Amino acid sequence: MTIERIVTGIPGFDEILNGGIPKRNVVLLSGGPGTGKSIFGYQYLFSGLVRKEPGVFVALEEHPVQVRLSMAQFGWDVSSYEDRGLFALVDAFTAGIGEAAKREKYVVRAPDDFQMLIDVLRAAIKDVSAERVVVDSVTTLYITKPALARSMVLQLKKVLSGLGCTSLLISQVSVTERGFGGPGVEHAADGIVRLDLDEIDGELRRSIIVWKMRGTSHSMKRHSFEITDKGIIIKPKEVIVVSHRRMGEYE
Repeated sequence: MTIERIVTGIPGFDEILNGGIPKRNVVLLSGGPGTGKSIFGYQYLFSGLVRKEPGVFVALEEHPVQVRLSMAQFGWDVSSYEDRGLFALVDAFTAGIGEAAKREKYVVRAPDDFQMLIDVLRAAIKDVSAERVVVDSVTTLYITKPALARSMVLQLKKVLSGLGCTSLLISQVSVTERGFGGPGVEHAADGIVRLDLDEIDGELRRSIIVWKMRGTSHSMKRHSFEITDKGIIIKPKEVIVVSHRRMGEYE
């Protein structure tokens, strides 16, 4: 049986995944500060829009206006797609407070109400017939209640996969953390991709590794990547070896 895949459009990423993310997979995109997680999410969504695959972005940590500005910096202007009903931005940040927030179509009035978030997200996905979803960041949902992390990710997965979306859940980890952000979330996700920033020979180097991806074989190596003014470019033929222990691992 042929696996139906979503071509991410991120240079080099589809190559290390042998053609793209299997459709309906929910992928945990994990990494420390400054590793390029949000940019990866923006690029994934905009590449979909170019391919006529509508998308939804859930802003949990940044004002929707700032999200649009950040995307536009890379030449990814989503306003025309929003106007045509092909892209939706779910505001789970402002609680509808402020002049700019009043102009948003999809607002989670109580950002700490998980069920309300699910309801607004479901409406946005149905309205634009979304095929791609990015939640930035899922860590915000359970940072004060870690015991609920796995059940929240499972609920999100049920909704996203059930509606036919292929999704990225951005997960924050500290620089010294070896996990993927939140107890048990890695078991709930179909895929785990980790972005890292390591000091190698006196220079900070970015790298990406696919820890798991249900439904497809994938590269088991750590690959180098760059953030350019046109987004992320992964180098499938360039393997990075991180031989040292990260600062703090001896503590």
